[in-house]
Amino acid sequence: MKIAILGTRGIPASYSGFETAVEQLALRLSARGHEVVVYCRPHVVDARLKRYKGAQLVHLHTVRNKYLDTFVHTLLSAVHTALVTKPDVALFFIAGNSPLCTITKWASIPAVINVDGLDSDRRKWPALAKAYLRLAESRAPRWADRAITDSHAVADVFERRYGQRIGVVPYGVHDPGFDGTETLTRLGLEPRKYILFVGRLEPENNPHLLVEAFSRIAGARARGMKLAIVGGAPYAGEYIRHVWRTADPRVVFPGYVFGRGYWELQRHAYLFCAPTEVGGTHPVILEAMAAGNCVLVNDHPPNAETVGDAGIYFSGRDGVDALVAQLERLLGDPELVAEYRARALARARRYSWEVVTDQYEELLAGVCKDRGPGPLPAFLLDDQQPRIEAAAIAE
Repeated sequence: MKIAILGTRGIPASYSGFETAVEQLALRLSARGHEVVVYCRPHVVDARLKRYKGAQLVHLHTVRNKYLDTFVHTLLSAVHTALVTKPDVALFFIAGNSPLCTITKWASIPAVINVDGLDSDRRKWPALAKAYLRLAESRAPRWADRAITDSHAVADVFERRYGQRIGVVPYGVHDPGFDGTETLTRLGLEPRKYILFVGRLEPENNPHLLVEAFSRIAGARARGMKLAIVGGAPYAGEYIRHVWRTADPRVVFPGYVFGRGYWELQRHAYLFCAPTEVGGTHPVILEAMAAGNCVLVNDHPPNAETVGDAGIYFSGRDGVDALVAQLERLLGDPELVAEYRARALARARRYSWEVVTDQYEELLAGVCKDRGPGPLPAFLLDDQQPRIEAAAIAE
């Protein structure tokens, strides 16, 4: 098959889980003999790079605006796909791009869209943007030939909200095995002497909550720990400055860290904290588990689906007080942390990019064959992980 991938910032991955998924899929689909074309934004990916991980890269400019960046780039990519690339199938990411699936379908190119974790729930969007995103989410199964997400918990919400079941293909995880400490030394960190957060610095990911909770833990209870807040966001300058202003001197803000440095930080943390309250499966949580981290997460249902009984939870409803209590508990009990590191490693083995690629390959081939929506294939509905009510397992 010739497969076009649209809607992300492009590869190499340098922003979020979307790009990580595209990079892993491009590598494996190309190795299986498929022709993969990935659309990139030149302000993110070096326009001189024409191929990566076996995929052809197409660079198209966009409008550098918080609300228009993704949509305009995907619009141009969809037109280019329909008129120039002409693949057998187009794979879109992000629910807000669902109207653009009609462009490739107009050109008789079937479309699959991964709606991710229902972006309309994010507080960063004003009312008009939320209304558009709700419309785009609700119509995604109609405008595309197949709509999927990465979490059964998100599929449940989608079905309750819009009255239609969509398929699920999870994320995978691949640990490259980097275990050096050069990045720690550069940032003034010591192995097992820091708590790690990785993600976009946006309100729904709650880095401010973690910074505030950490500031309440002082003296002997803190055990000499630091807090590393890794990440950024292109259009959240005021919020990021607020997080910086409220942080105490023990908090380190290195910005984005990728590749070897990222995995060094994952490998040597005392624990990994994901206070996020929106979205589906977060790849950084899977990567934290694969790196052997004890993971502490908000009891948001998709987080619970990912972590199961291999992590510790705090109540998102109770906010900073609940987070402080769990941080103090874990800081005071290294044996418990060691136990959850082992649990995390065991659970991470369930998530294989090879299996995920198998599912995408079967999905894309089926859509090409059917040339239109039909009943969901059985593997898209198969929930092999037990449904876990977050409230029931939060400690």
